[in-house]
Amino acid sequence: MTNNDILRRIRYMFNYSDQDIIAIFKLTDHDVRKTDVRDWLKKKDDPLLKELTDIELSIFLNGLIIETRGRKEGPPPEAEYHLTNNIILRKLKIALDLKADDMIDLFELVGVKLSKHELSAFFRKPGHPSYRPCLDQYLRNFLTALQTKYKNKLRAK
Repeated sequence: MTNNDILRRIRYMFNYSDQDIIAIFKLTDHDVRKTDVRDWLKKKDDPLLKELTDIELSIFLNGLIIETRGRKEGPPPEAEYHLTNNIILRKLKIALDLKADDMIDLFELVGVKLSKHELSAFFRKPGHPSYRPCLDQYLRNFLTALQTKYKNKLRAK
């Protein structure tokens, strides 16, 4: 999955406008222009598509954490220069205040069976004997489950 795909899916999931995305970036003291947001959200085959870098997605996800969980004392969290699916999954888990059981239920919503042990392996540090890289299919399935859950909540309002 590309960073642009992830941003697009989060935008759709929470029904964020361009201004909402700009405001989320601003929560981490990072300014982006509306034209940047629009260029990031263009279709894959659009020649004007601008690639969202790892650090930009990391800044956005840190802002999402601040928006959903509130600001902690001190400076905003440092953005990662190199993102992995494991880091993205962890940031979404934190932003949405999900517990292991919540995540397992979400995966089951899209037909993916995971044990707590398998899930916890995604959150271990690389190099740990139980560490397991989060493949694109797991992140894609997780985002699909989140979209299903949150879009249904928005429709119910």
